[in-house]
Amino acid sequence: MMNTPPKHPADDAAVLIEDRGDVRILTLNAPSRRNALDLAARLALLRELRLGEAQARVLIITGAGGFFSAGGDIRSMSDDPVESGQRLDALAALAQQLVHSRVPVIAAVEGGAFGMGLAIASAATHVVSGRGARYEASFVKIGLAPDTGLSWTLPRRIGPTRARHMMLTLTSLAGQPALDAGLVDELVDDGQALERALEVAAELARMPAAAVAGILSLSSHVAATIEAATGAESRLQAVLLASEESKALRAAFLSR
Repeated sequence: MMNTPPKHPADDAAVLIEDRGDVRILTLNAPSRRNALDLAARLALLRELRLGEAQARVLIITGAGGFFSAGGDIRSMSDDPVESGQRLDALAALAQQLVHSRVPVIAAVEGGAFGMGLAIASAATHVVSGRGARYEASFVKIGLAPDTGLSWTLPRRIGPTRARHMMLTLTSLAGQPALDAGLVDELVDDGQALERALEVAAELARMPAAAVAGILSLSSHVAATIEAATGAESRLQAVLLASEESKALRAAFLSR
């Protein structure tokens, strides 16, 4: 078990930040509300994801108090058009930042990921889940449709038919069914998601940064044709082949 360094900023911040070498942990920090995110928390998470992309090799998102996130903070919602527009703009920016991140983002999920929490997990590069964690697209429960990119990310993870059913109903997935569906990438014993996420993050942090960023870029775009896909691959590969990092790695490989 790793020693846990102190977190920053203050313990009452919406998002706690903790650095472990090249890995940065972002902890959603409203445990009394099961880490439901109001507008300020969404903007804080967006800001820390952008900073982390520039300052770390891998990011981990987790939740305080043994729960990932119950989604948006319903108590903070308003139908005022100005406030509603700000909230939706923040959600769109957050989804795009997650999907287009140049560094891997790992979701370490305990307890549950509902609504917006599910959307954050679905947009992550890799999801490590406690066996008891439940996943639910709970928007319809309060008469709303999905946001935070869930209508795009969830079908890419579990397929369009299953995603539509999950978004239309209150069907939840947990444990082996969530793994089998592709909603999560790994199952671990409850309470161990963050430790396993740190192990995965350490592995990813050792990979060549430019190649990782390129793979993430290729996988975040849906190419309409094989021609478009191979064109994007060729452009990326030409840049990587010319990089000093790739040259050094190829030389080391050939010298073995």
